[in-house]
Amino acid sequence: MKVNFVHYRYLQKGNSMFSVPRAVRFFQWLRQPIFLAACLMLMFSACGGKDKIKKVSEESRITQEAFSLAETLRTAYLEGDRRSLERHSTQEGYRELVGALKEFDSAELTFTPTWVKIDGSEVYLTVSWKGLWRADNRVTEERGAAIFVLEGRPLKLATIQRENPFRQPE
Repeated sequence: MKVNFVHYRYLQKGNSMFSVPRAVRFFQWLRQPIFLAACLMLMFSACGGKDKIKKVSEESRITQEAFSLAETLRTAYLEGDRRSLERHSTQEGYRELVGALKEFDSAELTFTPTWVKIDGSEVYLTVSWKGLWRADNRVTEERGAAIFVLEGRPLKLATIQRENPFRQPE
């Protein structure tokens, strides 16, 4: 809505018997310094810092640690870093992991965490994965879902249920 202030001033001088339109009066009221100061005070009081910072829950911390471990395992697998795989796995988990590894020239692997279940000292991290492996002039593309069973503090890989992304290329 366009307000023409020339007509407003004309009406203000009493040159017409018509009343001042409501919209014109409203816009004039918005320009008052008191209204602007009140808006600024309201904005600054609403944007003030919080006195209390919520602590991160234990479940949230464990979940973040599980996500980080999955990413560490993925990176170690792609780089062929068996020492890192061993460091982030239990003895049984490492044996299972190394037994499933296959040689490849290059690979791309992505993990998307979909679910975390915390059951006592065990954490079940469900990830959907997608990978592309190149070996012996052959390209293999696979996808699936795996459940990483993690245990201990700090978390370590105990076993992989369902489709193991580290068994590829098949």
